[in-house]
Amino acid sequence: MSRMMAGGRNLDTIAAAGIITLSLACLHVTSLKSQLFTRLGGLRYTTEPPISYKTLYFDQKIDHFGFLQDGTFKQRYLVADNHWQQPNGPILFYTGNEGDITWFCNNTGFMWEVAEQLGAMLVFAEHRYYGESLPFGQDSYSDVKHLNYLTSEQALADFAVLIQNIKTIVPGAQNSPVIAIGGSYGGMLSAWFRMKYPNIVVGALAASAPIWQFPDMVPCGDFYKIVTQDFAKSGKNCDANIRRSWKAINNVSSSGSGLQWLSEEFSLCTPLKNKNDAVSFKSWLQETWVNLAMVDYPYEANFLQPLPRWPIQVVCKYLGFDSTVSDEQLLHGVAQAAKVYYNYTGNAPCLNTSQTATSSLGALGWFFQACTEMVMPMCTDGVQDMFEPEEWSFQAFSDECNSFLGVRPRADWAGTVYGGKKIGSHSNIIFSNGGLDPWSAGGVTSNISQSLVSIMIPDGAHHLDLRYSNKLDPPSVRAARALELKYFQKWIRQAQKSTGTGFTMSKDRKNSIK
Repeated sequence: MSRMMAGGRNLDTIAAAGIITLSLACLHVTSLKSQLFTRLGGLRYTTEPPISYKTLYFDQKIDHFGFLQDGTFKQRYLVADNHWQQPNGPILFYTGNEGDITWFCNNTGFMWEVAEQLGAMLVFAEHRYYGESLPFGQDSYSDVKHLNYLTSEQALADFAVLIQNIKTIVPGAQNSPVIAIGGSYGGMLSAWFRMKYPNIVVGALAASAPIWQFPDMVPCGDFYKIVTQDFAKSGKNCDANIRRSWKAINNVSSSGSGLQWLSEEFSLCTPLKNKNDAVSFKSWLQETWVNLAMVDYPYEANFLQPLPRWPIQVVCKYLGFDSTVSDEQLLHGVAQAAKVYYNYTGNAPCLNTSQTATSSLGALGWFFQACTEMVMPMCTDGVQDMFEPEEWSFQAFSDECNSFLGVRPRADWAGTVYGGKKIGSHSNIIFSNGGLDPWSAGGVTSNISQSLVSIMIPDGAHHLDLRYSNKLDPPSVRAARALELKYFQKWIRQAQKSTGTGFTMSKDRKNSIK
């Protein structure tokens, strides 16, 4: 990857490590890091069945909306059609996130599990600037000029053109109804795809999609309130002791010997040396608790990290102290709790404070998106949440983006281009959200109309419904998947009726669509 300089700093170095320091300085930048490191991702749970797909490439326009840049790039997409019923069988189309598309393909078990029942082709489209889909090859991240085409609007246009091409070149697909599916940022794209291109997709499942986590749409503190609630109900005094831990860290880190003790107690790969290191250390812990809230699944999973079932309950077993414990006793418990997240397998020789999640996510690309159009305000007050108080400041956020990237975000653009909360004129979108997922704070959690529906999963963390089914799944997610499938079947029937087309179904499949 080429190196880009901004504000005298090397940006891929910032993305790898410097963001940790940047984000702790104030929470308006911490929210940027939340977006960088706590997005959808994870390796597929190893006990799931093997999958197979074809890897294909499409010559995609670099710029869909202008006429001076006439270049193209190879957009990668994955296709699995072994259950597809020709002609006119449906297509389930995954709107790729900010990372390698094979990662999301392997993780979205729901699509693989319903493909046979629907007679569907599966397509997983990679988002431009991520994975192998680099508009300017190794120069894609060389400077802001080359990054200029990294927008959600360009990505949606990519998806629309790709689908049109598939319908043109694949025999029997011309009248296939297409349903968009995505989780987290991918879920936002799925919802927006249906809104912007209703001629291309007949419906969308937007799982854990915070389409309202933008300025003046939801309170900036709700995200961290949900994180806190997850810990509060998982163990006695758990949230209270995390709230107390910040002052304990401040006290202990005020001396050189205290910094050394913290480094040893937490088995840090890089010892803490000064006050700035301690600030970064607190940011790392904060993101650890956020990540745990996102992946609080009812079974063992290898998602952002290998974790036990209901990992927050396991973490809280180390945080049940009363208020009389010393700072050192409290932080010993915090260290053991953090090691549940970072060293559940026992194989980590030390804990790396420069990384809180898998490296498969495209951190630098999302950094640019967050600093341009994906402005997601977050704040804490230390009372209704378990974190140190910090207000949201758009100006400070903008200044940081300008310092590091030479760009300034457009605070209201997402609301302007995608409608904000005024989306009632759209149709056929499912918004699913987990009650444990902090991103539900910016999601659609109640029905807007008969065809803009909310499915709440009280016991669900981040897009649990998109994961492979598991014998330990709570009833709420089983019911959610069943309802999502019924909506898919309804949309497919409606689309085929409107075009006068159909496809031959097996007896079992006919019986499932009523």
